[in-house]
Amino acid sequence: MVSSFFDIKSKPGADLGARMLNTVASQSIRHLFTSNESLDVDVCCDPPSKLLQGSIDSFKMQGHGLVIRNSFRVEEMMFQTDTVAIDTAAMFSGKLRLKQPTQAVAQVVLTEEDINKAFEADLVQQRLQKIDSEALTNLSGGEPVTFESVKVQLLPNNQVSITALTDLPNRKSVPICLKATLAVEKRRRILFKDAQFEGDQVPSDLHVVSQLLSEGLATTLNTMVDLDRFDLDGVMLRINRLETQGKNLVFSGYAQVQHFPGSF
Repeated sequence: MVSSFFDIKSKPGADLGARMLNTVASQSIRHLFTSNESLDVDVCCDPPSKLLQGSIDSFKMQGHGLVIRNSFRVEEMMFQTDTVAIDTAAMFSGKLRLKQPTQAVAQVVLTEEDINKAFEADLVQQRLQKIDSEALTNLSGGEPVTFESVKVQLLPNNQVSITALTDLPNRKSVPICLKATLAVEKRRRILFKDAQFEGDQVPSDLHVVSQLLSEGLATTLNTMVDLDRFDLDGVMLRINRLETQGKNLVFSGYAQVQHFPGSF
């Protein structure tokens, strides 16, 4: 389903200008990511002569195994713009410069494995350490609480199961288990709603404290997942819909493209 989202095969006998624009666009898009396993770009312009006036019908991108900021891997990312106005002179100097911002429909696929690796990234770890909310410090004798070994399991109907560990002064490696429903707030934040404590994997003598810690973890997670923190140069992602599909989490939405990297 995902792989057929776009048809990005190059047309035989494509105009030289369109091929040049494809090359320039590919180079610009690659700068958005630390690395990629594959990245295909296609510029649609019919008739090709419109390119001389700086107008193209659409710009399409499909990438696989894209890594953002050295730490966050995206299984697949695809977007297709509306009509785009470009600076033709800049193209011939090897740059892709927009005359005005453009919007694209977008789809992003994350795997369960990649989500869990993201929780190991320094940027994420920093936000899970030394949390000093009153609800948590009341359990730790006034000391900040750190959540470790966070693991996420994707479930049907946009639900997730989350486990973690934390240390308290009188008990090491206290297990935390909860189930929540993923939701979108303001098209950019992912929320873990209706969090419920799952006590099956927690010793009965720790149920009370583990439940309170689970609530604290859910509150912490709800402040963390914000698309604006991915900081894609010139590209703002927004989510209209998300859905768990087996071991994948699929986002559908749009991208607002202000400029391309290196286009100033």
